[in-house]
Amino acid sequence: MSSANMVVKYCPNYYKITEFEFLESDYISERLIGFYKKYVCNIDLNNVEEIKKATCVDNIISKYIDDYTFRNEMKKELLQVRVKSTVTNVLKVIIDNIIKIFERYQEGMTRNIYIARWI
Repeated sequence: MSSANMVVKYCPNYYKITEFEFLESDYISERLIGFYKKYVCNIDLNNVEEIKKATCVDNIISKYIDDYTFRNEMKKELLQVRVKSTVTNVLKVIIDNIIKIFERYQEGMTRNIYIARWI
């Protein structure tokens, strides 16, 4: 099986994400999808941890595409991410931050329980 097929095997949303059409002025989505492509296409398919992380990122970016509220939150949080100039693997730092943002978002959403009021 080719490495492209293996990536799609572990990242089932790959084509949905890479073919996502965003506004021309939406540079954050453009960069985020670029980081996604670069990351999942360069994982070590013999490393179980990297495969798990790639699958996780695949699910996060898929949610980014499907969930407008999450997309806005991710954009807002990504603007706050700072990468030190001494970092050698910038892509890894950005991917780790994407995962942290998603985890904080999930945690915040599960804490807020909305009660519908019937009239």
